[in-house]
This record gives sequence, structure tokens and C-alpha cells, in this order.
Amino acid sequence: MMEMVLPVANATAAALARVSAVFNAPLARAVVFGIHIDGHLVVEGLLIAAILFQLSRKSYKPPKKPLTEREVDELCDDWQPEPLCPPIKEGARIDTPTLESAAGPHTTVDGKEVVNFASANYLGLIGNEKIIDSCVGSVEKYGVGSCGPRGFYGTIDVHLDCESKIANFLGTQDSILYSYGISTIFSVIPAFCKKGDIIVADEGVHWAVQNGLQLSRSTVVYFKHNDMASLASILEKLTHGNKHTEKIRRYIVVEAIYQNSGQIAPLDEIVRLKEKYRFRVILEESHSFGVLGKSGRGLAEHYGVPVEKIDIITAGMGNALATDGGFCTGSVRVVDHQRLSSSGYVFSASLPPYLASAAMSAVNHLEENPSVLANLRSNIALLHKELSDIPGLEIASNILSPIVFLKLKTPTGSAVADLELLEIIAEKVLMEDSVFIAATKRSSLDKCRLPVGIRLFVSAGHTESDIFKVSASLKRVAASVV
Repeated sequence: MMEMVLPVANATAAALARVSAVFNAPLARAVVFGIHIDGHLVVEGLLIAAILFQLSRKSYKPPKKPLTEREVDELCDDWQPEPLCPPIKEGARIDTPTLESAAGPHTTVDGKEVVNFASANYLGLIGNEKIIDSCVGSVEKYGVGSCGPRGFYGTIDVHLDCESKIANFLGTQDSILYSYGISTIFSVIPAFCKKGDIIVADEGVHWAVQNGLQLSRSTVVYFKHNDMASLASILEKLTHGNKHTEKIRRYIVVEAIYQNSGQIAPLDEIVRLKEKYRFRVILEESHSFGVLGKSGRGLAEHYGVPVEKIDIITAGMGNALATDGGFCTGSVRVVDHQRLSSSGYVFSASLPPYLASAAMSAVNHLEENPSVLANLRSNIALLHKELSDIPGLEIASNILSPIVFLKLKTPTGSAVADLELLEIIAEKVLMEDSVFIAATKRSSLDKCRLPVGIRLFVSAGHTESDIFKVSASLKRVAASVV
């Protein structure tokens, strides 16, 4: 073994000696222009020259060879396109019950008559004869649709009458109608809020508001749900000593009655903070218009706040008014700006005339029959009383909210598992006791992180026996499931 290693070692030593001799030779220590050039400098110079030579050479590109028809066919057979949408996960499919009659306090679901607490028919106006008659007369006069946006021959006199009616009812300068309730808020927000603006929004706002915030491309900061201390803290941080903030538009976005919790926003405190920190307020009133206040004029009337202190008010008309579409109301300047800048108004066919007629008839009914609000509040109070001791669940909503929101007293720690429990309760209540209620389902696009729950929509059309029936059914089923 040693005999094989020794020749290799001797050869390596001899090679190193030759290299050393070369670098120590007089030639390697030449003097050029008075500068001593050592051997390692010669080697480095050669390396640099070689690198520059390689970089200056044209890159080699192999000649292109067209694919044969067989190769093209093979590639096409192997190609798998990306799906247009992600696959639906197990348990994510929504199989909703089918209504087979008007969504009044009593309706027909899958061939069975049920008590309906799943429709936001707050004033019980679905099926109202005067509203139906107004729709029939409007259809006979104008037809069903308008066949054009408001700015392109889609404006009909009934639209202008409805806008004036809403503005007069709320005490604002002007109003503007939208064709679809949910599109109202997410068209209004981007019409006023742009990139670089600041929006401070409640973390509990529903998906339509979230969509409007995203479309605006503004800087959005969320405060804790209905927490005025959190709102004040954020406004202070954004404005204190920040001269840049003073030069940009600033908004507070809240719901009057939150769809995701049934809580009522403290408008008096919000207006105080708005004026202190010089913000504008956008108020979404889909669940409070026609419900809150002495005469149903909404959150401003409920708190006694002058309506002109709220910069922009929006609402869908598919709840208390039992029609469809939405509106935005405020100053003339606010309304006129939307007629050219709000996508939901400019690019959508105008509201079908018979729906505008229905909205006016519903407002007239509310003005002529204020007792309907007393009936609604009496039903809400009775339901709160009956569900105060429901096992495993608790009421999270405000006593004046027509959305009675039930959530788990002891959550499982997983929103998916919580929702499964609540859906079992809702299904059992429907199948065993013929009471129609709904758990809060949220899409993957919904960023709200409030607890899921069961929403009961109370109507002025419900009777005491309806309230007792849903309460008894929920107590019995919740005790067995939770």
C-alpha cells in the first residue's frame, strides 16, 4: 500500500516545485514602467482577460426545430388546464330550503306550511293589498322593466317621485335610487373614497360593505366591533401630529344595525368623534330604515341626531319596505356626484318602475300606520323574554333590533364546528316543528370574524303564538343538540 502512495506524493511535490519555480523566476518579477510585477498578478490578469473574452462572445442558440404534429398532439393530450374556480369542499355546499309562497310570517317550504323567522319582512308588508295594487297599476302603465340605465333613457317619472318621497320622509335634501339593494353600498363607497384616502370601519360590517371598501382601494383600518374606545383610539393615532392626514379625505363607515350581530351603532358618540377628528360618516341603514326611531326614520331619529350631521346614508329597500333596490340620501351635492360617478347607478338598468311604486306605497303605509312599529317592538321584546334562558345559546343582539342574534355560550373553538351545530339546530327546528330559521352562512370572501350564530328576523306580522312556538322549539332542540 505504501509503495503505491509514495510515487503519487513524490509527483505532487515535484509539480508544486515547478509552479513555485515559475513564479519565482526573474521573468515573473519583471519591472514594467517602474512597477514590480509578481507572478500572481500575471495569472490574475490572464483570468480577467479570459472572463472579458467569454462575456464578449455571442451566446450560442441552438437552431429552432419546429415540433411535429405528433409532438404537438402529445403535448395537448398531456396539458391540464387550471380550474376556473377551486373545488367545493365537503360540507361547503349550500342546500337551502325552497319557498313555494310569499315570504310572509307564514309561508310554504318544500310543500309544508311553516312559521317564517328567516325573512327580513320587518313591517309585515309582504302581501299587503295596497302595495300589490300599486304594483299592478305600475306594471299596466310602464311594463315590467326599464330597459336602460338612468342616464340613458331609463329614468321614469316614478323614479323621481320615489327619490323625492324618501328624501322628504328622512328630511334630507335629495335621494338617488339603485337597482339592487346590496349593490348600493358597494357602489357608493368607491364613488367617494379613492386610493390614498383613509377609511375607519367596524370589523363587523357585512360582505357588501367589505366589498365596497376593497373596490375603493383606500387605506382601511378596522376598529373593534361597536367599541367606541377602539374607534377613538384609532382616530387619535391617525390624526395626532400627522399633517399628511389633514390633507386627505377621511371616512368612518358603520352599519346602523349590524347584520352580523344585531347590535346598534351608538350614533351620538360616532358623530361626536367625527366632529372632533374631522372625519365624514357613511351610514348603512338597510336593517334600521323603517324600524328604528319614533316614526321609523332610522338611526338618526332614534338618537335624536340631526340627519344633516350624517354625510352619506344608504339602505336597501328589500327589508322593511318589502320591495327591492336601494337608495342613497344626503345633500344635493352628494347625490349629484353619484349620477356620474357611481358604477351601480351609471351602468345598471334602472329600478323596475313597479318596485319604485311599491317602495312609495310602503313608506305611505308606515306614515299612515305608526302602530305597526309598536307591534314590531312588542314582538321583539317578547322573543327576547322567551329566549332569555335558552340552553347553550345566548342573545347577542340589541333589545330594539329586529335581528335577534343567538350565539353559542361556549364556542367549540372552530367556526366551522360552531356553524355545523347551529345548522343542525336550524334543520331540526324546521323538520320537527315547522319553524323556518337560518344559521349565518358566510362565504370564503367574507372577512368578518364575529362569532357565527342563528338569526331570527322578527316581523310586525308575527303573532304571540308564533313567538311562543319558535321559542319552545329552539329551547327543546338546543337542549338536545348543544
